Amino acid sequence: MNSKSTRFATALALALALPAAHAALAVGAAAPDFNADAALGGQAFHFVLADALKKGPVVLYFYPKAFTSGCTVEAHQFAEATPKFAALGATVIGMSNDDIETLKKFSVEACRNQFAVAADPGAKVIKQYDAGLAIKPDMANRISYVISPQGKVLLTYTSMDPDGHVGAAMKAVQEWKASAKP
Repeated sequence: MNSKSTRFATALALALALPAAHAALAVGAAAPDFNADAALGGQAFHFVLADALKKGPVVLYFYPKAFTSGCTVEAHQFAEATPKFAALGATVIGMSNDDIETLKKFSVEACRNQFAVAADPGAKVIKQYDAGLAIKPDMANRISYVISPQGKVLLTYTSMDPDGHVGAAMKAVQEWKASAKP
């Protein structure tokens, strides 16, 4: 490992060990619209939140760094649950400040071709959703949102532990589905 890689790994370990920043978007808040380069099954495309919301709720989850252990675990969990989310009418998308080339690989290897991951290299969306790590604001915290088709936040779940995100998001989508008018 070179010295730059060592410094990055040390900073990432420190950031992940510190308490997470609090999410500013409360349940009921308007979710900021965004568009971003994304990858699904190794193929790049342009993701537009407003378009996805026309189909149903969106599970938008932020994660710190592709191919790190916790982020890979979380991606595997979302990949396993994506067919259940889809059956409820929900779209799953992950987001980090990784570049699109990295995410093309991550979408295949960790996401198992099940859901898209979006690139936010300038951390613009991370900032809009107050999803940055306290010690490194341009890197995403581990936070999940469920956004209703009307663009309102139904769930905000923050935990650096990857376990719990899928369950919390699934519960919110199921509650939305149960209360949605046919």
